[in-house]
Amino acid sequence: MAVSSVITVDLNSLKDPARDRVHLLPARVESDGSASVGQYFSPAIRHRDGALQVSFRGRPLLGRDLPLPPGYVGLVLKEDHRPCLEEEDRTVSVTSAFCSLTYWNLESRPTEDDSVAMAMGWTQIAKALHAPVEDQ
Repeated sequence: MAVSSVITVDLNSLKDPARDRVHLLPARVESDGSASVGQYFSPAIRHRDGALQVSFRGRPLLGRDLPLPPGYVGLVLKEDHRPCLEEEDRTVSVTSAFCSLTYWNLESRPTEDDSVAMAMGWTQIAKALHAPVEDQ
């Protein structure tokens, strides 16, 4: 028998969350602890040839600002305490909200074919799939 846990959002944290700039980097961090991101990642972004440019640890990144679909807002969540067991119920708080994000590619220009850009189109596809069908 599979046991599932419940993840609850602290609704008090939804009241007037901070607005942050969100970056999606082509990197994997082998840590899940906190970091002083503002101290170590404050990119000097340049606008060149219709794309954003920055260097991260000596590697060139090309990026694009991408708005979320109309009617959507992104939330940055934080878990105050880490459960010991996967089956334990969990509570998360909203630390900030965002209406757009900047995503970065390693050495390649951003295009509409990037998975992040294509994911934003899924809201319209889902809306069409779940819309009532008219009888003909």
